[in-house]
Amino acid sequence: MQPGMSRRTFLQVTGGISLATILASCGGALGSAANTNGNKITIWDISTGAAQTILNNATKTFNSQNKDITATIDYFENDPYKQKLQVAMGAHQPPDIFFGWGGGVLESYVNSNDVYDLTPDLNADASWKNRFLPAMWSAVTINNKIYGIPNGSVQPVVFLYNKDIFTKYNLQPPTTWNALLDIVSTVKKNNLIPIAVGGASQWPYLMYEEYLVDRLGGPSVFDAVIANDANAWSNPVFIQANTMIQDLVNAGAFGNNFASVNYDTGQAGALLYTGKAAMHLMGSWEFANVLSGSPSFISQNKLGWFTFPEVDGGKGDPANVAGNPSTFYSIASASKSTKNCVTYLKDVVLNDAEVKAFIQQGDVPAIQGIDAQLAAAPHGDWLQFVYNLTAKAPHYQLSWDQALAPQPAQALLTNLSQLFLRQITPQQFSTNMNKTITSK
Repeated sequence: MQPGMSRRTFLQVTGGISLATILASCGGALGSAANTNGNKITIWDISTGAAQTILNNATKTFNSQNKDITATIDYFENDPYKQKLQVAMGAHQPPDIFFGWGGGVLESYVNSNDVYDLTPDLNADASWKNRFLPAMWSAVTINNKIYGIPNGSVQPVVFLYNKDIFTKYNLQPPTTWNALLDIVSTVKKNNLIPIAVGGASQWPYLMYEEYLVDRLGGPSVFDAVIANDANAWSNPVFIQANTMIQDLVNAGAFGNNFASVNYDTGQAGALLYTGKAAMHLMGSWEFANVLSGSPSFISQNKLGWFTFPEVDGGKGDPANVAGNPSTFYSIASASKSTKNCVTYLKDVVLNDAEVKAFIQQGDVPAIQGIDAQLAAAPHGDWLQFVYNLTAKAPHYQLSWDQALAPQPAQALLTNLSQLFLRQITPQQFSTNMNKTITSK
């Protein structure tokens, strides 16, 4: 998996760019809604490498078994895809099936009546719906209707840690916030970076905000933001969480140069496996990056992991998880044959063969009942940890920059960066973010 590939935010097409210019930059043709033959299904996806091969093989098998349906997958790079999809939706010429992350952008398409409601199909086939982990549905459920099917791996955010450093300084994985602060103090005294963070990429900051707000106040605090409640960002929980973040910064938890460390180029992850940092809070996709960057670090059992600690006196359940539940396929309402699209989703997406193939490449598909397969796979201890964390989570929070619409999501990243750099106070953060709330 490409670093950060599936958690980066959707971006809106900025003003001043003509539709013709956008179409030209995106490679010409739009989706398949203009086709009159409903037996031809076009899917848009951003998968690369081994994942692309798995999808191609599954689709080839589907086509051979369904002589009256022909499915074709078109692949795009991440950011150009987002722009291309937005243009295609606006022109009412989308692909039949499109890749996404759920959340605010999917909701914007739903509100424009551009997405097919899958709820009746799922309710008509309980075995299909129950195949997926229940926590997955929240990201694609809008107004109590389901608009997407999980098509990838679960991606919770967890702490990774360097076992050699922990052993050298007699440290144990913390279960409480105060215990984490003690580790930060010990590691800093020994001239190492306590926690690696890719500040130059901005979005890694968000993980601290999401977890602290949840641990302090539970899911309802951010739910009020999503509901566009007036002054929702002024909830005292946000003030407390952001004060705790600045306390971490003041304690030297991230070192002195964290704002120049780039996650997307692998700099943050390298700090962990080269022994320069003790911990790294990141999505579960980081395991594959560590395995690629330093195979011996994993083969020699130097990588450990633990969940985000609870906060004393907090109202949130410490078993709650933040991250990306999964990626999803949705059907465009403009498709000439939504029935054939549903058939494709049921027969192909995370079927038994796909699940087996994804597990072999180190992913944890969003499917129930795969415990034994994960245990038997390479790095089974890690895969089981990720799976159980997700399967047992009372609440799984979609990353906020995906849960929000694009404009407030970008404002959130900007203000978080300023917060970490101590350019604004927690109160100023809330004031700035309240301006992004759309009045009801």
